[in-house]
Amino acid sequence: MKSITNTNYIKNLILLAIMLLATVASAQEEESEEDKPKFALSGTIDAYYRANLNAANSGDNYSVPGSSFANLPGFALGMANVIASYEGEKVGFVADLVFGPRGTDAIFASPMYSATGDIVNQLYAYWNVSDKVTLTLGNFNTFLGYEVISPAANFNYSTSYLFSYGPFSHTGLKADFDLGNDWSAMLAVMNPTDLTEFNPNGKYAYGAQLGYSGQYLNFLADDGSFEVDFTGGFDVSEDFFLGINAAYFDGAEGIGSFAGAAIYPQLATSDNFTIGLRGEYFTETDFFGAIGASNTEGDASVFAVTLTGSATIGDLIIKPELRLDSASEDAFLDSDGEPLGSLSSFVLAAIYSF
Repeated sequence: MKSITNTNYIKNLILLAIMLLATVASAQEEESEEDKPKFALSGTIDAYYRANLNAANSGDNYSVPGSSFANLPGFALGMANVIASYEGEKVGFVADLVFGPRGTDAIFASPMYSATGDIVNQLYAYWNVSDKVTLTLGNFNTFLGYEVISPAANFNYSTSYLFSYGPFSHTGLKADFDLGNDWSAMLAVMNPTDLTEFNPNGKYAYGAQLGYSGQYLNFLADDGSFEVDFTGGFDVSEDFFLGINAAYFDGAEGIGSFAGAAIYPQLATSDNFTIGLRGEYFTETDFFGAIGASNTEGDASVFAVTLTGSATIGDLIIKPELRLDSASEDAFLDSDGEPLGSLSSFVLAAIYSF
């Protein structure tokens, strides 16, 4: 009887050991699957219809706001944005490609060298040195400003003057720091602004960011030019959000300067529909940009109000938009080619995300 008991004990012990080994092996397999780098493919496509309400919609008298994107007449294309990424525990990369008018406008300084430089929106690798520090090397979209190039990441379909006066993108090395207690910081050394393929002149731009709980104070110094920018937002209530952007740019000699502020109140009226307003005041000096300053001081300003609805149908977003730009100068033309100080327009956009 004792021999049979010992034999059963040994059998049970062996069976238990096998079960434990199987459990450990299974856990290790599950852990290794979780730790494996993950490849992802995502992106958007967008198209729209645009019409001026008080000005010509074709020909030499066709007028547009002095801001980027969504400015083509009639039915028009935005871009196809395809993003491939590989995310590991320590390292990864992002290859962000754009095709179409919006992409061409976003990468306006390329190609500088390669024939396909104008389709590369972002191309960078990163290393999570620790839980608190990440290093990124390559071409990345700017850290300044409230709005971005991707139409799916903006609430308004047309863009602000603050966004349009840039910068759009940088190529360089940046270090992001998690300081704890909702504080963060970033330091960067980069090529001259928007020169994304290589450095043509041996000069460098320097960037810094200080963040707290979704509010960011940004700095950029670039060959005698300097910009300071605040970007943030607050959930006023469960259904109401208020975004804020303000910036001041002081250009090097002969470049000019600009300053502006914008607010973005947005109200969710249901799970599938949100209505939002962008109110922006923007001023430039020394014929800096696209407003069209013509007075003796070379200063010009614009007040722009954009009302946008956002209806979600699965992965598709429909955005109807009314916009009024009122400039201090006669920056626009009516149907007869006569100067206008204001421009009203309508846009209907469709954005699909995958």
